[in-house]
Amino acid sequence: MTAMKRIDSALEIVLEPAATATAAVIWLHGLGADGSDFVPIVPELGLPSDAGIRFIFPHAAVRPVTLNGGYPMRAWYDIRGLSADAPEDAAGLRAAAQRIDAYIAAQIAAGLPSTRIVLAGFSQGGAVALHCALRQPQPLAGVIALSTYLPRYAQAAAERHAASRALPVLLAHGRFDQIVAFKWGEDTHRELAALGCAVEWKAYPMQHEVCAEELADIAAWLRRRL
Repeated sequence: MTAMKRIDSALEIVLEPAATATAAVIWLHGLGADGSDFVPIVPELGLPSDAGIRFIFPHAAVRPVTLNGGYPMRAWYDIRGLSADAPEDAAGLRAAAQRIDAYIAAQIAAGLPSTRIVLAGFSQGGAVALHCALRQPQPLAGVIALSTYLPRYAQAAAERHAASRALPVLLAHGRFDQIVAFKWGEDTHRELAALGCAVEWKAYPMQHEVCAEELADIAAWLRRRL
């Protein structure tokens, strides 16, 4: 991919393609990181120079996180525990999804079809991406969900929009993930399949991270979708 123009603001980092943008990837970082976390992977994807993909990396707001003793950090919503029965921050998740909804709406208003927009996210960012995509009133190109899980699964079937039927999802997880258990990834695979999503499931011999093989799979998936 040729050099892209980087635009930084207090809310996000945007990488604009050299040519006119014909697609967009909205990529959400994990807990405690910021939008710059995944910017360096864009050139590593080796996408064609004429792909015309705009990459948007929002920064989550800084908020106290219960899991980390109330210490303030960038987080899409509060994490109250890592056990399966830990209460979820439903209000925080909805607020995060509303913000991502606004990014999607802005891309559509700028002339991009919804079917040329991908949501991507790592860990907590992946959870927001999945939550948001299932409830979109227009079909998206798909979701890249890395080392993550599907939040509020019990409500997903009732809340999902008909437009998300057969939503394409690239779901990837490390077999030795010490933060978001591999079982959570396996469960999410089953849950998304049960919802009718077109899930491509990938597992790698890694921990809570991203590896070269995974980047190659992401690049191949993006080429197919966009």
